[in-house]
Amino acid sequence: MAERAVQAPAQNPELSFQEVETAAEITRRLDSYGYATQQIGGGVVGVLENGEGPTVLFRADIDALPVKENTGLPYASTKTGVDAEGNTVPFMHACGHDMHIVAGLGAANLLAENKDAWSGTYIALFQPAEETGGGAQAMVDDGLVNKIPKPDVALGQHVLTVPAAGEVGTTAGPMLSTAASLKITVFGKGSHGSMPHLGVDPVVLAASIVTRLQGIVAREIAPSDFGVVTVGSLQAGSKANIIPDRATLLVNVRAYDTDVREQILAAIERIVNAECEASASPQPAEIEQFESYPLTDNDADVNDKVTAAFVDYFGADRVKQLAPITASEDFSNVPRAFGIPYAYWGFGGFTADQQVFPNHNPGFGPAMQPALRTGTEAAVAGVLAYLGKAE
Repeated sequence: MAERAVQAPAQNPELSFQEVETAAEITRRLDSYGYATQQIGGGVVGVLENGEGPTVLFRADIDALPVKENTGLPYASTKTGVDAEGNTVPFMHACGHDMHIVAGLGAANLLAENKDAWSGTYIALFQPAEETGGGAQAMVDDGLVNKIPKPDVALGQHVLTVPAAGEVGTTAGPMLSTAASLKITVFGKGSHGSMPHLGVDPVVLAASIVTRLQGIVAREIAPSDFGVVTVGSLQAGSKANIIPDRATLLVNVRAYDTDVREQILAAIERIVNAECEASASPQPAEIEQFESYPLTDNDADVNDKVTAAFVDYFGADRVKQLAPITASEDFSNVPRAFGIPYAYWGFGGFTADQQVFPNHNPGFGPAMQPALRTGTEAAVAGVLAYLGKAE
């Protein structure tokens, strides 16, 4: 039954802010479990009240990625669709959100069927568009805070390449990095390749920027801090003997501290403007920030309580200490909107006999079991740490 449940979203992925059928199916299932449901900002929220007690929110993300699946699984996605730029692309749940959906629904079902084991209010939140960093904020902007009971705590999880399948991993403090992406356009003056003195070469300008950006982390960020600057794309020109009139760079930054991120962003802007001036660029650079992600910074008390519940349920040998991960999430925008503490953990996706593929890889195919069971049980155990009745 669990296998069939996860196959459905795996075979029918939907891109960010296009999760119409996914949201409808989640709503249908939550309704059947007895939840009061509503769709907010492209996502779904189900509320189950069960007497006096705390209110706990558990979040799962539901969107897919524009990646062609190459897992070889019998339920692999074969879907194509139109992305945000209007391009027809294949897509898949290359980050495991299909497993998050099913674990979230499984937890919701178990809690609904075992109301004698807990007391309080449970909120099952299924969020769109995590992959673009806008889904959590879209739900907030659509009135999430005023449309559901205020939670006392928020919880979330993600299937990862570590720890091993069947295990969970937690950490206090920074769990996932803050991040931002920039689109930088610099301008030159077009010319014939044989007459470079009559133009301003934006390719040379962009190359100078790429080289100079590498000094930010090496020479401007304190060695005790963490930061990453990546130039993931540099596009310019179309022919070998034509000097183009512009170049575009796509830059990504990561940090475990918001102040460090802002320091990096300010340094990038300074360097870009300085290099444009040095190259006699005919107009200022255009710098656009997009896909900004907040820091996922686990509350120490919440993390301790959830970790203790995991140890009690799974046993200490299946609960690992995770190091901070340089991936990013927008989950924390939900608890931040309510002003409440939160914890976010990982559960393992791959068994020892599997080849491990990272998230976002076309081959990312976590083991159905024990990964799905572990994710479902971890969700319930985390929630019951707050709502469970004392024995």
